[in-house]
Amino acid sequence: MTAALPKRRAADIAYDVIESMLATLELQPGSAVVEADLVQRTGLGRTPLREALLRMLAAGLIRQEPRRGLRVSDVQLADHLDLIQTRRALEQLIAAAAARRATPPQREQILACATGMIHAAEGGNLDDYMQADQRLDHVCHDACRNASAVNAVEPLIIQCRRFWYAYQHEGDIVEGARRHMAMAAGIAAGDTEAAMAGADLLMDYLEAFTRKVIDA
Repeated sequence: MTAALPKRRAADIAYDVIESMLATLELQPGSAVVEADLVQRTGLGRTPLREALLRMLAAGLIRQEPRRGLRVSDVQLADHLDLIQTRRALEQLIAAAAARRATPPQREQILACATGMIHAAEGGNLDDYMQADQRLDHVCHDACRNASAVNAVEPLIIQCRRFWYAYQHEGDIVEGARRHMAMAAGIAAGDTEAAMAGADLLMDYLEAFTRKVIDA
């Protein structure tokens, strides 16, 4: 039986909800971010939502404009390859640390999340795919026990998800799921080299996807 994921803080849950809204373009680039509207749409409290928005503002996912308030940042095509290059180094670091430090229940959860991505991809269910991807990130980030690396990579992951949703017609989620599984299997096995190689394969996939978008 797969161990349950640990209970998360209300502000972290709010961050996940807003992340999903940004990544899936439910909150469109350039659109206004209104706290009262988010409370109504999500059913979450003002305090955790406000904390989540402050984190997104600090990460550059949301911007503050004079006399216009908060706005969703734009999806930047020109800078995306640089973003992936930066994320590659962080993902390799996180994967290697998670392979060394994950507990047995975390290793089980990591495989379960990656398996969920495979099943969702094969069924063509994009929402389930992205939710499983988000859960996989959470477990890997908890397992690596490197808060500075996690804080640095989180906004890059959201930018990649937004980019993927914006140009998903150029993507292949089945192949994406396979790359995630390669990384997850390495972490679950405690094999740092395999985990890093899996993270590298995943970044290769995202880089190839980005180049295809640029060339289209």
